[in-house]
Amino acid sequence: MAPPGLAEDIAAASDAGLECLSRLLAPHLKRLDASLHRYWKSAPGGGRVDSRQIRSLALIVPGAAARMILAGRQPADFYEQVAYNSRRLAKLNVAPGAVVDALREYERRAGQLLAGPAARGGQEVDSARQELHFRTLLAVHHAYYQVREAETQAFYGLVRAELDATGLDDLLRRFIVILTRAFHAQAGRLIPLSAPPPLVKPVLKRLARPRYIVRGDEQELILDRTLHGAYQSFWSIPYFSGVRLAGLIQFGFSRPYRWLPRELDLLRAFAERCLKAAERARLIEDLAASEEQIRGLAGHLMQAEDEERRRIGREIHDEAGQSMLCLRLQLEMLEKTVPPDLRSRLAEARAVTERIIDEVRRIIAALNPSAVEDLGLPAAIRHLSARFRKLYPFKLKLRLSGYRTPLPHGAESAIYRVVQECYQNIAKHAQASHVNLSLRATDKLVELNIEDDGVGFDVDSAVAQPKSFGLKGMRERVALLGGRLVIRSSPGKGAAIAMRLPIAGPSGSPGSGDEHQHGNSHLPHG
Repeated sequence: MAPPGLAEDIAAASDAGLECLSRLLAPHLKRLDASLHRYWKSAPGGGRVDSRQIRSLALIVPGAAARMILAGRQPADFYEQVAYNSRRLAKLNVAPGAVVDALREYERRAGQLLAGPAARGGQEVDSARQELHFRTLLAVHHAYYQVREAETQAFYGLVRAELDATGLDDLLRRFIVILTRAFHAQAGRLIPLSAPPPLVKPVLKRLARPRYIVRGDEQELILDRTLHGAYQSFWSIPYFSGVRLAGLIQFGFSRPYRWLPRELDLLRAFAERCLKAAERARLIEDLAASEEQIRGLAGHLMQAEDEERRRIGREIHDEAGQSMLCLRLQLEMLEKTVPPDLRSRLAEARAVTERIIDEVRRIIAALNPSAVEDLGLPAAIRHLSARFRKLYPFKLKLRLSGYRTPLPHGAESAIYRVVQECYQNIAKHAQASHVNLSLRATDKLVELNIEDDGVGFDVDSAVAQPKSFGLKGMRERVALLGGRLVIRSSPGKGAAIAMRLPIAGPSGSPGSGDEHQHGNSHLPHG
């Protein structure tokens, strides 16, 4: 870094050279302006000259610097003007290469005009010309990439908004904040139009194309009345769903500001992205609402099923159960009074009746697990496990945690049904010799794991079976409570059922110790 005194001397020399260059250019400024206009008209892609392009270009050439210096302005004012108009050129869809070519052509023509002996200004003027040209080129490139970076950031912001939004309203709010900031507007509105929208057809027709509105003109096209009179100018950009006008993006500016071509292209692209994102968000909300309705219907069906099970259980208990008990009592009484040769046959009939009574009790318990309501979940599972031990040969190990407070409504019954279904599947299909069951609770979660060493099965094939009501029913019961049930198995490798059920609201905590029950042997827990 140069010492302060040297830096001041260099700056003073540069300013002096720029002032000398400005005096030399002053007699030729009109000819240079005309030359620039002719060049831009004949440049590749020219022909029809956009007056805004030539106006911005004319404000960054050395002649514009000369005018400002001769008017008593500072070089810094010119470089600020270069930065602003370079950004405008980028928004006017002028590539930086085309701007650089125009500046070089201007320099070439200026050099021809300053080539005479009377126009030479020496080394000081040459240095000023080189510095001015270099700094202008640097500002042009910087402004171009500054504009493109801002566009990229706006698109990235829209993508992030789609990912982070919690719903359609939140998504639209995030979008309009991003777009208002991107176009440096003071206010913005994103207005979806219902079908049919509450607007008369002439207004709709006028809103179906981009419109620039100055305060006091066509105020009825600004749909948010709070913006009327509050801003100097407005943009209104439509977006469409097919051929239907689906909505508007409207901005308010504190000064007259007409959009540039690049800005209009971006507005259209942003509007299309907003439409697609809003449609996706609306579909997701509709799907979530439909899923909620389906879950509610499934819950009602499950509740109706449980009520029907209880009704059937009561009828079996009151009718068939009582009749079978009466029959057994009659057979016992007959055994005492009939001749000895008939007693053995009556004893056999009584034994069959007792087996039927046991089976009826099992069916009633399966239909209506009143033990859960009467005893609580751990005791009901122990009772169910004891009954299965008597009926089937597999050796069963239990690991159960006690609960200080009950689980949410319906959760204990659902867990009991899962255990019941698993036991029945193991008894009918698994050919298992060992079964492990563990049930534990944390402050926020209930975990159930059931493992067996049976023949196993292909899970996908089993679930895909049309009559696979058991596995599907278990999953549905758990899903309705916000939990997850995972089935792992493969042929020859046993099966494992893992259930995770969240505890909503104030939760019960597990007991202080684990309680063990087991048969003669058990599987190790891996």
